Amino acid sequence: MKSNGTSRRSFLSAGLMLPVVGAGARLGFASPSVGLPHPDGEASNTLSGGPAKLQYRTLGKTGLKVTTLGFGCMITSDPSVIERALDAGINYFDTARNYQHGNNERMVGAALGTRRKDIVLSTKTEASDKKGMQEHLETSLRELKTDYVDIWYLHAKDKPEQVTSEMIEVQQQAKKEGKIRFAGVSTHGGQQQLLPWMAKSGVFDVVLTAYNFTMDPGMDQAIDAAANAGIGIVGMKVMAGGFKSIRPSDPLFAKMKRDGAMLAALKWVLKKPQIATTIPGMTDMDQLEENLRAMAEPFAHGDQKVLEAHLETIKPLYCRMCGQCDGTCQQGLPVADVLRILTYADGYRQFALGRERYQQLAPEHRAASCGDCDSCTVNCPYGVKVSERVARAQELFA
Repeated sequence: MKSNGTSRRSFLSAGLMLPVVGAGARLGFASPSVGLPHPDGEASNTLSGGPAKLQYRTLGKTGLKVTTLGFGCMITSDPSVIERALDAGINYFDTARNYQHGNNERMVGAALGTRRKDIVLSTKTEASDKKGMQEHLETSLRELKTDYVDIWYLHAKDKPEQVTSEMIEVQQQAKKEGKIRFAGVSTHGGQQQLLPWMAKSGVFDVVLTAYNFTMDPGMDQAIDAAANAGIGIVGMKVMAGGFKSIRPSDPLFAKMKRDGAMLAALKWVLKKPQIATTIPGMTDMDQLEENLRAMAEPFAHGDQKVLEAHLETIKPLYCRMCGQCDGTCQQGLPVADVLRILTYADGYRQFALGRERYQQLAPEHRAASCGDCDSCTVNCPYGVKVSERVARAQELFA
């Protein structure tokens, strides 16, 4: 494989400490000498509105020092937002082979440019066999314009049995070849089974897991077990579905406005020391600026009140991926998956992404209709109006 300026040899000989990129003069940020990371500490950089305090934590046994606010690139289409995040000092960026039909990795690689060596970069594969995984990795490296990725995740695995010995073998071989530094797994649900299993396996370095203020204490216990085993914890779905973009004409969102709810949700996650970094999706400069505030402002009593009110609002809408509804739909629908897909459209305003994921469901699930049932057999213990939400997904995507 031809080198693109970031050689595998140089990374293998380098230490684990990663410097934070200095700010670009064209945006009026701080000089390169400002904002260098301090292990598990803080630094300052400069934003257009004033100084931004950067917090760092160690990503488990990897030894990587990452900003507690990372950048989830899945729904990002404007590379200038990524460039500005780099200038502000964010040093963890996450993408995947399948995001935006493969175009996301290409955009991220172009946006990172020569600053690739200064950040921690992760990507993912959903391939389930050796050949497919190897092809995905080579394509990811080419699109990202790099010879290695820091973390390569097995994507969307919610049960231990979904992680095969062949997948583990491919990851370990890629580590030996210097194409990846660390092996990880990403999971949307089933964490209370998967994380303890990962902790005992001894073959994984990082887990990317859904984590937010709506989850029960059992989730904290699972995270603690993984962290105590040295596994680095990266939090996703930290906004609990988003539900931020309000359109006054849309009755579904008319009651959703809660000033500061998204900022409070992010601050809630950052206050847990076991969470090394987070990957909220960001599509514009305003979201970036607001999320950067979460590293500088402590979670306060007022934030808790905001989240309590917000939770009441999203109760009928947001699936916590607890898994308690598995197998209860009389038509065999994977209810949690359908509700997660709906969140892309209703919460993040990414209709195309929601439709794309819905079309990946099994044909019999895409063809199912809640209207064919006299009554719903799925009862959510947290109050989600399952039949209404699934019917909405069918209306939008089927």
